[in-house]
Amino acid sequence: MNNLGKSLIIIGIFITLAGLLLVLFTRFKIPFLGRLPGDILIKKENFTFYFPLATSILISVILSAILYLIAKIHK
Repeated sequence: MNNLGKSLIIIGIFITLAGLLLVLFTRFKIPFLGRLPGDILIKKENFTFYFPLATSILISVILSAILYLIAKIHK
């Protein structure tokens, strides 16, 4: 039960940090985030399709590295 409590605390801290980062990203626009070369944008007259593929991959790699480091420290 002790490990479950520690894991929940770590997950809670991670969610809080992710929320803070989202708030900061909306205030301070990061110029390249969402406009990377691999992001797909299709604009027509009454239709806009946007799929941030490269941005999603970049965020996934960063989050994977952070979670890997947290798991390594947690052991």
